[in-house]
Amino acid sequence: EAVRIVHDPRQVSYATLLRVFFSVAHDPTQLDRQGPDVGRSYRSAIFPQTPEQRRVATAYLAQLKGARAFPRPIVTRIESGPFFPAEAYHQDFYRRNPTHPYIVRWDKPKVAAFRAGFPSLSR
Repeated sequence: EAVRIVHDPRQVSYATLLRVFFSVAHDPTQLDRQGPDVGRSYRSAIFPQTPEQRRVATAYLAQLKGARAFPRPIVTRIESGPFFPAEAYHQDFYRRNPTHPYIVRWDKPKVAAFRAGFPSLSR
């Protein structure tokens, strides 16, 4: 599963998006899983859309690995591939199902961490 992020670099840099991704969006040390979800579709991966994004992501990943920023090895890969939107019932799931047990247990804490760690980016 993946999220396509379209952003205006005048509003937020790609490097900042990477900081959010690695600090609150997921655990980059989990191989083929995220929380309770297991399988290759839950791998930690970045899909840069331009050569410049690939360069920035590669450098950032190398910096994190070199600094041993996490207690276990980082398994995030930089990959290529097309994006396929999820089925309709997955779209806006968080907004449409705020009390769903998965949202409460796994997603709301991430949103809270994002708001606390990046207050200037949250609205």
